[in-house]
Amino acid sequence: MLKPVELQAPGLRLRPWENTPGDRRAALRGLADPDFRRWNTPVALVDGEEDARAWTHGRVDGWRRGDTASFAVLEDTEIRGHVSLNVIDYGARSARVGYWVLPEARDRRIASRAVQAVTGWAFHDLGLHRLELRHDIGNEVSCRVGLRCGYVPEGVMRQARFDLGGAPHDVHLHARLAVDGPP
Repeated sequence: MLKPVELQAPGLRLRPWENTPGDRRAALRGLADPDFRRWNTPVALVDGEEDARAWTHGRVDGWRRGDTASFAVLEDTEIRGHVSLNVIDYGARSARVGYWVLPEARDRRIASRAVQAVTGWAFHDLGLHRLELRHDIGNEVSCRVGLRCGYVPEGVMRQARFDLGGAPHDVHLHARLAVDGPP
């Protein structure tokens, strides 16, 4: 079990997702966004209230299992996006970072601020050593987030993601180590 925490970033508050109507509405908007779907292949599509309920329940459950730490990213009192540590492996001291931002909140470095906060927490509080950040080749916005947050490009993972239509996509791998200097 991983104890849910709240984190602060400049101008942002990161709190665990809750299975509430407001959180479900925000999750549905983010996960149904065409740009999100262009660059990500969700495990299950989120197309309605019940799908959003299952998704938020899964975020809550991830904390209980200890393998996922998911945060709603709030600016003022409004959810603006999501950031998470996924595939947390305490033996390997590693995890993957994931994030998305609602369309109206983009171009304000919300993802970068949230990723920085989660990165610091993962290294200092969880004792992780390596965090990976992956994005499709061509997703320059996600690439900039990784670079801004000190995630070093390590190479291309050939055909590592399949889109919703089944077509393979190459993925750019970035990583940050606990021993890396500040970004």
